[in-house]
Amino acid sequence: MGKEKLVVEGKEIILVGTAHISEKSIALAEKAIREENPDCVGVELDLQRLKQLKQGEQWSEMNLEKVIATGQTYLLLFNLLLANIQRQFGQKLGVKPGQEMIRAIEVAEEQGKQIVLLDRDVRVTLKRALDKMSFIEKLKLLYSLSLGLFGYGREEITKEKIEEIKQQDMINKLMLELSKEMPSIKEVLVDERDAFIAHQILSSPGKKIVAIIGAGHVDGIKKNLMERKPVAGLTSTVKRKSLLSYAKYLVPVIFIALLAYAFLSKGIETGMGVFIAWFLITGLLSALGVLIARGHVYSALTAFLAAPFAALHPLLAVGWFAGAVEAKFNSPKIKDFENLRNLNSLGDFTKNKVTRILLVAAFANLGSTIGTIIALPYIVATIS
Repeated sequence: MGKEKLVVEGKEIILVGTAHISEKSIALAEKAIREENPDCVGVELDLQRLKQLKQGEQWSEMNLEKVIATGQTYLLLFNLLLANIQRQFGQKLGVKPGQEMIRAIEVAEEQGKQIVLLDRDVRVTLKRALDKMSFIEKLKLLYSLSLGLFGYGREEITKEKIEEIKQQDMINKLMLELSKEMPSIKEVLVDERDAFIAHQILSSPGKKIVAIIGAGHVDGIKKNLMERKPVAGLTSTVKRKSLLSYAKYLVPVIFIALLAYAFLSKGIETGMGVFIAWFLITGLLSALGVLIARGHVYSALTAFLAAPFAALHPLLAVGWFAGAVEAKFNSPKIKDFENLRNLNSLGDFTKNKVTRILLVAAFANLGSTIGTIIALPYIVATIS
């Protein structure tokens, strides 16, 4: 943690590197603003995270059907997990994450300084990251979710560990750890944000700005300030086409071709065997995913019946149907939305009716995908 000064394009910039769960950072942010008397104060927040820090997440406003139907299930689960990890650390350390940013805003408002939100919308960042991940990386992410993300949720918090954490930017550390597991998204989680924040700093009003940023971002932002990298397109969430996205359209073509070949060349019995194999493999694995998420038996039955057909339609997902049935039989109550702020383990995620619906949808889709990957080679081997 510390303060660095530089001049770029005639603008005096004071970068204040903080740790998001440190009392020292709160004092450092306040001191820097009072001493430097800048024209404006920038904070490493977007509007969404600012509202979250001030008011808490408004989870009760969430439309679960829309989340599942628009393919944002994994995004929301990831966001929920990060929010709860931050809360757990804050409780252990006695400091609510992000309080140095809130204090910086309070001091700036007291002094009549203009405030600039420097970070990109967190929903854009997470959406771009998930869109860029490969199927294997998404599997790793699900595995990490089930373990409490790199073991943090299960690791004993000692006094020594607390002191170590206090000297770090926790959010950046988590993102860097995630980047090691899933290297393709480091660019989105770290590099793009550094470029975006640097751009916001240079675009801020006045000749002097104090920027309160995570200590882990200081070096990357300094580099981007000097190089002035373009940021066009960094706020877009247009999904890039991957091999998996094209596979959605290839799977039905391949299956129908294999089924036709089996019936025409091998006879009715072989053709029926191909259809049954497809139905059982995709259906059973999708249903298994629902049961792993501790979904209702009817949700699992729905996944079993819907997966073989949804897997053949590029615009459908079995998770939609399984999630809808889960919502019908285990409809969330107000307390479930309120308790989204208090999820401490995988067990809590499966007990809470909101997150259980999300897990049912996610695991039903995952099981169907794995079933498709297994079923097609099996069918080819059967009719060869």
